[in-house]
Amino acid sequence: MPPHDVPLPARRTLLLAGAGLALAGPAGAEERPPASPVAGPLAGSPAGPLADLPLVPPRTEFVYEAVVEIAPLVSLGDSPLGERRIVPITGGRFQGPRLSGTVLPGGADRQLVRKDGVRRLDALYEMRTDDGAILTVRNQVLIDPGRDGAPDYRFSTIEVTAPEGPHAWLNRLVLVGTLHSLRPAREAVLVRAYRLA
Repeated sequence: MPPHDVPLPARRTLLLAGAGLALAGPAGAEERPPASPVAGPLAGSPAGPLADLPLVPPRTEFVYEAVVEIAPLVSLGDSPLGERRIVPITGGRFQGPRLSGTVLPGGADRQLVRKDGVRRLDALYEMRTDDGAILTVRNQVLIDPGRDGAPDYRFSTIEVTAPEGPHAWLNRLVLVGTLHSLRPAREAVLVRAYRLA
């Protein structure tokens, strides 16, 4: 029977079926996710980079270490976020490849012991270099106690504000640090500061 002789309802069904196949693409084609615009080793990965640049982790360079002497801890009471505490800073020494001097008394380490056991430390104090410059240090530390025999997680970000002059280079750095207790040998902590490079 010629095509124009096909009954109207059957002809309409064939046309609609043909249009559906045309929209679906070639026969046997699989549905694929859209191509990733990112090239490289993580292309197409949901956790891949958002730009076509190599992943280069930052390096660290040692800047200084400080032995910070401390007085006994004073509890400031519980808060909705956890226990508040303060540890007065009484002195100490610091040294590094480009600077050295003393930690001045009068600063303090304000602490929050969260309900999950994590401690947030926010220490603010001054250090005097051997050539007389006064540096203000803010060291914000997160301490997550080790679980199941794992060591504590103890890392910080350190901001040093220096006066104009020979130590002004400290104002242009991003510093990260580590923190270690020196107890029971002495009432002090060891802070090591590294610049990100």
